[in-house]
Amino acid sequence: MTTPLKTSQCLSLTALAMLAFAGNSLLCRAALDTTSIDAATFTLVRLLAGALMLEAILRLGRKARPAGAGDWRSALALFAYAAGFSWAYIGLATATGALLLFGAVQLSMVGWAIWRGERLRAWQWGGFALAVAGLVIMLLPGIEAPSWQDASLMLLAGVAWAVYSVRGRSQPAPLVATTRNFWRAGLLAALMCLPFVSRLTLDTTGLVYAVLAGALASGVGYTIWYGVMQQLSTASAASVQLSVPVISALGAVGLLDEALTARLLLSSLAILGGVALVILAGRHSIPVIR
Repeated sequence: MTTPLKTSQCLSLTALAMLAFAGNSLLCRAALDTTSIDAATFTLVRLLAGALMLEAILRLGRKARPAGAGDWRSALALFAYAAGFSWAYIGLATATGALLLFGAVQLSMVGWAIWRGERLRAWQWGGFALAVAGLVIMLLPGIEAPSWQDASLMLLAGVAWAVYSVRGRSQPAPLVATTRNFWRAGLLAALMCLPFVSRLTLDTTGLVYAVLAGALASGVGYTIWYGVMQQLSTASAASVQLSVPVISALGAVGLLDEALTARLLLSSLAILGGVALVILAGRHSIPVIR
């Protein structure tokens, strides 16, 4: 049985988890924009570093490992997310990528709930429409618009992560399942690298960013989130995730000298506001990223 956390502990750990999630975007963008590491190598190193960190955490915590935790379908979704994420960030700004990813994940999970027969309230439908409009605004042609290729890769990464989250809801031991899925996804990433062997680029700084993204932002971040999520209401767990694109945007401005454009601000308000309406006006099946 999980020991209840004090309010201050819960808040601190939740903030750390959100910082870690935002850190994935910042580290990936920094690696692919400022170093010579390639997307395939970054994906492989990130997944293997995450697997090693999660494995170490399980061993230190002496966690029981039930049979059946994790599977190849979930691992394929995790791999698709990680690969699409890396390739998309070759061309996308940090904040744009984080917002597209977040919007795709949340809208996919809401769509899944609708497909399962959940009835949305009028305010939720309004929020859903507003969030979709925000994505459309982001992708409309113009000087500030991201390329369709990069945007499509990030949207596909978001759908893949939504699939992984939905499949993970039935896992009795999510941390064990995630560890095993990271190992499996790492194997898939290694196979992906084979056709690119002659073009793979090893860069020391880029490798450090990949290790940090896998071990800290992913491995430690997910571990903290799985622990604290049990202490939060579903609405709180879903709502707090609204902060991730905001943290990513602010971090990109302060650390990577990226600009906040009018299009990005308008899209952010629409997507985050729309998702907030869906969450706060709902009663069941509120989407929570896992």
